Amino acid sequence: MMLDTIDQQLLGFLQQDCKQTNKELSNKLNLSVTAVYERIKKLEKAGIINRYVALVKKEKIERAFVAFCHVKLIQHAQEYVVKFEREVANINEVLECYHISGDYDYLLKVLVKDMEAFREFMVNKLTNINHIGSTHSMFVINEVKHTTAITI
Repeated sequence: MMLDTIDQQLLGFLQQDCKQTNKELSNKLNLSVTAVYERIKKLEKAGIINRYVALVKKEKIERAFVAFCHVKLIQHAQEYVVKFEREVANINEVLECYHISGDYDYLLKVLVKDMEAFREFMVNKLTNINHIGSTHSMFVINEVKHTTAITI
């Protein structure tokens, strides 16, 4: 689907604050409320707008310890890959999981309370998944940039 300038602006506004009313958006875009509503519905139907979420401040819920874990499987057999992906998808501490190229097979973004909680996560959850050959973890010292908005 080709996005025109107005669609691009609309997506930018929605990514900044999706709780804006259609009236507020119509004023910013110089469109009628109905036109804004129809554009949003069109973007949702096309799958460009995937869902709406509330972004939670991790420090306020005691999940400010961020780690990135590289995971290497012992083999790249399809059953190992499928099993690992299915199991890691069910671990609450894992916010993101990417199958990557390079020395490791996966990169995980993990949020926990502190180092003790991270150790518990590693010992009791991640390394309990069969077929993991090795892991390598890195801890965030300072978050320089974090955004969920995609420039369009």
